[in-house]
Amino acid sequence: MSSGPALVSILRQGHTLVASIHTALDDTEMLRFRSDLIAAIGEHRSRGVIIDVAALDVLDSFGARTLRTIAEMARLRGAVTVIVGIQPEVAFAMVQLGMGTGNVPTALDLEEGLAYLAEATGRPVPTAVRDDGA
Repeated sequence: MSSGPALVSILRQGHTLVASIHTALDDTEMLRFRSDLIAAIGEHRSRGVIIDVAALDVLDSFGARTLRTIAEMARLRGAVTVIVGIQPEVAFAMVQLGMGTGNVPTALDLEEGLAYLAEATGRPVPTAVRDDGA
């Protein structure tokens, strides 16, 4: 097993999980990420999930489909999912290739993703990640 830098991180902030993908994942790694994230939703009784893809400069059709699947699995477990950080070039390529996020909401960045979840779940944004001086 590799001891290099983490490919993904899943952090808990209150009832929200923030899952950051740090580098492009192959299909096997993407499926492992899916399994780990869905397990973490149950373990932490999460009500919201943010998947941060800001570090990705490419997202293939398998990756996009897996993100949609994760969101649907999370919904079935009682959690709302939002994808944040899609780079402009990635968005352009996804549109050109007819790929999308389906019914999964997206937001510009982590801050907007947290605001979306606060509204969607009726829970306040966790104070540890707010950056508005409050």
